[in-house]
Formats: sequence, structure tokens, C-alpha cells
Amino acid sequence: MGNHSNNLTCLTDDSFKYNLYGAVYSVVFILGLITNCASLFVFLFRMKMRSETAIFMTNLAVSDLLFVFTLPFKIFYNFNRHWPFGDTLCKISGTAFLTNIYGSMLFLTCISVDRFLAIVYPFRSRTIRTRRNSAIVCAGVWILVLSGGISASLFSTTNVSNTSTTCFEGFSKRIWKTYLSKITIFIEVVGFIIPLLLNLTCSSLVLRTLRKPATLSQIGTNKEKVLKMIIVHVAIFVVCFVPYNSILFLYALVRSQAIANCSLERFARTMYPITLCIATLNCCFDPFIYYFTSESFQKSFNIKTQIKMDSLFKTEMPLTKTALPAPQDETSDQAITNGGDPTSESHF
Repeated sequence: MGNHSNNLTCLTDDSFKYNLYGAVYSVVFILGLITNCASLFVFLFRMKMRSETAIFMTNLAVSDLLFVFTLPFKIFYNFNRHWPFGDTLCKISGTAFLTNIYGSMLFLTCISVDRFLAIVYPFRSRTIRTRRNSAIVCAGVWILVLSGGISASLFSTTNVSNTSTTCFEGFSKRIWKTYLSKITIFIEVVGFIIPLLLNLTCSSLVLRTLRKPATLSQIGTNKEKVLKMIIVHVAIFVVCFVPYNSILFLYALVRSQAIANCSLERFARTMYPITLCIATLNCCFDPFIYYFTSESFQKSFNIKTQIKMDSLFKTEMPLTKTALPAPQDETSDQAITNGGDPTSESHF
């Protein structure tokens, strides 16, 4: 029999996904709620100066929390295999998931680009790296991801059967062929491929800048801290998002029958739930980005840091030249007085 015939009679059992989703979502809900609520509290109430990167991180924490708040409904659904919460909440739940996945990738990309500008072009990027521009970029990201999430969730209607009601699954081949395959391609290109290339490019250019002798003589041991930031950032992006989006593309092809192959369909249906669960773990990992990126975030938890990041990100000299010795009455941190208590805030 040909591949097309095989696809018509291909029997796949992916029922394991329900217990897997329920277990993983339970862990993500507990850890994600605690870590992101704590992070958002720090950004809004403990940090006395909000830098450009802090604005991106605040929006990233909000994106994570919006998804986390929908998880109790998903947990109930997957353990009971029944959605009693209505069609509207089903659409909201689907939108929150897509907004979190692709919003997280785009906000992480914004942080990566901001780090690239701060290190490689410290002078020329001063007029670009402003809080106003950061807020405009964040607004653009929200408009983009909400538009994509709402568009895809228009098809996440509940399907009622004699025994149960399903949500965000069971789409027909016709819907996959006519709508969902096109939406998937769009969000894959805009929300995954472009951000991935930007992250890898910015990280490689930062690493190349750090290898220059003049740079090393200026930042000293700060190189270690920047390397940790890059490793954590790229690791979260690659581990959480690359497997999911790669399988999603294949999954869309087999569901729309652009590829009619039973073995590939079984593989895609088996791997899709696994990679999706890994992708949702980004909610728990994002606080590591905050820790390694913001010195003030560390200090808000009374964590002593031995390395002053401001000497790297708020230096008055480009990293490609040797910095002049600081005057006696100045420090590498910029003092910000709020209510008489001075504190330092890393510009990055």
C-alpha cells in the first residue's frame, strides 16, 4: 500500500499525553506561580530604577504568569479528560499558551539584542537603548503574540461528545489544511526562526567582543558573569523552544497531510506532547535569566555579589578601548537615591 493509504488507516495512540500534561502542568503551576510572583514583586516594588532590560524582564514575567493562571483548568481537563468550563475559557486558555510560548521567545530575544548593543556598541546604542523605546518594543511584542494567539484560538472550540467535552484538540483535516497549517508557518517564522537567528547572532558577536584583549583588560572577571548569562539564556531558548517548534512543524505537516506517512505521524504525535511539556517549563527557568542579568535583582533578595556589572554595562568607554581609571569620588555603580537610601542598578 502507498503512503497515502497507510496514512488513512494509520492508528496512533497518544492517550499518554493526558497524564503527562496533568503531571507537568501541576509542577509548572506551583513553581511558576511562586518564582514569577516573586520576580514580579521585585521588579515592581523592590527595584528602585527600572532599566531597559528590566522592562523586558517584567513583561516576560507577566507573560509567564498569564499562562500559569490558566493551568488549573488544564490540569483538571487532562486528569479528567473533560472540559466543563465553556468555550470562552477554552479559547482564553489556548491564547494564553501560545502567547506565553512565543511571547517568551520574543522577550528573550529583546534581552539578547539589548545585551548585544550594550556590550558591542556602548556609545552608538545610547540613543536606542531607552526606557521609552523598550516600552514601545514590548507593546509591539504583545500586539504580535496576542494577534497570533487569538487567531489560532478561534479554532479551539470545545467538541462535545456523548461522554466528554474536549478543548484545544480534535481539529479536522480540513481546518489543518485551510487555516492551521498557514497560521503555524507564520508563527514558526516570526515567533521562532527569526528570534532564534537573532539570539545566536547576538550571542556569538558578544562572545567575539569579549575575546578581544582590550576588552578583557577592562572588564576583568566580569567576563565570567557575562558568559554565564549567555549560557543560561541560550540554554533556555534551545532546550525549551527548539525541540517543540521543530516537532510542531512536522506535526502540522502530517496533520494537514502535506506528508502522508504513518511512521512520521506516529513519531510526531508521540513527540509533540513531550516537547510541549518541555516548552512549558520555560516559566520555571526564566527567573534564572533575571538572576544572571540584573545585579539589582540579586540584591533585592539580599544576595551578595562580588562582581559589579555596572562596570561593564554603564561604562563611559567602549569595550574595545582601555578604560581610564575612575576618579576617587566615583564608583563603578551609579548611585540612585530614593528616600535617602542609595542603591545601585545595573543599566543592563
